[in-house]
Amino acid sequence: MRDSSIALNRFGLGGRKGEAPPADPKRWLLDQFGRFEPRPAAVTALPGSSTLVTMFRDARDNQRDAKREADAAGGQMPDIAPELRPYRALRDAYGQAAAVRTNLALTTPAPFVERLIHFWANHFAVSIDKLVTLGLAGAFEFEAIRPNVLGKFSDLLLAVERHPAMLLYLDQAQSVGPDSMLGQIAARRGNKRGLNENLAREILELHTLGVRSGYGQEDVTELARALTGWSVGGLAQQPLLRGPGPGYWFAAPIHQPGDRTVLGKRYGQSGEAQGEAILRDLAAHPATARHIATKLARHFGGDEPPAALVTRLEQAFLKSGGDLPTVYRALIEAPEAWSGPAKFRTPWDWTLAALRAVGTQQLPALMNASTFNQLGQPIWRPGSPAGWDDTAPSWAGPDALYRRVEVAERIAARAGPLDARTLAEQLFPGALSEPSRKALAGAESPTQALALLLASPEMMRR
Repeated sequence: MRDSSIALNRFGLGGRKGEAPPADPKRWLLDQFGRFEPRPAAVTALPGSSTLVTMFRDARDNQRDAKREADAAGGQMPDIAPELRPYRALRDAYGQAAAVRTNLALTTPAPFVERLIHFWANHFAVSIDKLVTLGLAGAFEFEAIRPNVLGKFSDLLLAVERHPAMLLYLDQAQSVGPDSMLGQIAARRGNKRGLNENLAREILELHTLGVRSGYGQEDVTELARALTGWSVGGLAQQPLLRGPGPGYWFAAPIHQPGDRTVLGKRYGQSGEAQGEAILRDLAAHPATARHIATKLARHFGGDEPPAALVTRLEQAFLKSGGDLPTVYRALIEAPEAWSGPAKFRTPWDWTLAALRAVGTQQLPALMNASTFNQLGQPIWRPGSPAGWDDTAPSWAGPDALYRRVEVAERIAARAGPLDARTLAEQLFPGALSEPSRKALAGAESPTQALALLLASPEMMRR
């Protein structure tokens, strides 16, 4: 029965009230690949990235026009609330997408796959801290990650790096090859524009090879040169850079011509194909396999990932050519994933587990954005492109635990009377400790017992 608890909590998102634990935990996890919906109706109903890019462009342009009017009026700002409405629309779009993400996690028939989506969204992190990414963060996860979570890593990588959210978040859309057509025109006019290396650096350091894996500054610069032209249409004032419409497009006028050499290999492809060829090689590199395997092993096998688990996943990645379901199957079959120490849940994980435990089907009003802020992990808002930390020291402080207790009490009060002792045995079959069992039995009321369960050591870990 303990394996059933591990399947529900470590691999999944926590058990749900009224659902029996899986009798065959490994088969239950594997069967989820066939039950997963990449584009459920709730996702398709949301505005896509093209619409969101247009909304941002309109908001930016209207705000600029309002400032010009203010200057013409002698510096006195007019009432610009109407001009800022598109930004409010982007905030609304963020809130709607965050709610859809949460509701999918609460009701999904494939919680293991949903966890993997959250893992990859954190691996390829973008943040709403940047205004241009505010409305696009949800579309990034829904359009680039969800459709590719059960495919090849190379396809996932290309989808991520071409998505407008990533291109704008890491300033790739403004990277100009100095020897490109528009780069030379700008230089002749005294308006020299050059490379932006942010995306190239994060691809090598975070997305593929990992730090201290043998690449150097020249590799970063060469990759940045190869990626010039990977841009977002519908935003630029310059007609040659406006593109055919809002969304990803390859802007040939700013692509740096010439061959590139990355990690000792020369790439003679022209245009967009050059960057794609480099990314496909990076996706298959042994250092990438090791980096991805280590992060997956840390997420599922403990803060100090077992070396044997890392090796199993690395070999599965390399032998399959980066086929992600093959790697996931190796993870499910690995004994280290079932015997390793429990992971301390992040605020996001704990919130999902608590809401699923009481049978919540839809994000309640009490769990709005301010609650996730209170718990320290607002949706799609990590502090850097490195994403949220995946180890206990970042989340297990006394103040953080106290905030969880407060939220647990609110959830328990809203859930109504439940038999916490029966529920605990369902959520943690064969894994409920005797101290937790005694604490639930000694509670003064059903609501207090439920709050104690939601704040118990078992609920805090997976």
